[in-house]
Amino acid sequence: MPRRLNVVTRAKRKARVGELVRSLPEAIAVGETHLSLEVRRRRFGWLLDDHHGDGRLALNCRAEPGTCERLVASGPERFHVPAYLGHRGWVGLWLDLPFVDWAEVHRLLADAYIMSAPRRLLSDLDSLR
Repeated sequence: MPRRLNVVTRAKRKARVGELVRSLPEAIAVGETHLSLEVRRRRFGWLLDDHHGDGRLALNCRAEPGTCERLVASGPERFHVPAYLGHRGWVGLWLDLPFVDWAEVHRLLADAYIMSAPRRLLSDLDSLR
């Protein structure tokens, strides 16, 4: 069940996502409320804070075909089909739940990054795994 995160917890979770993004070669998080997650101006994710007034904190990432459906089926309380991008195979993960599996967040970000990053950067990623 989602909960209203206090300002401090919300800020810490957003900062943690930013750290995970910056751990990927040349990846950045751009923006304020909604962060565009990019590598060389190629978007691989969004961190959405109160998107359209929903009060939620969510990570939406590119994903391989079938991944979104599989994850939503296995954990509908944690995963969702993102508005606007779900039909393109993106997957959404709620970050406003009582527990966040940060290793899972990192895997989702890394997989999305791999789909977007130039090949030359992917050799740098091998050293991070």
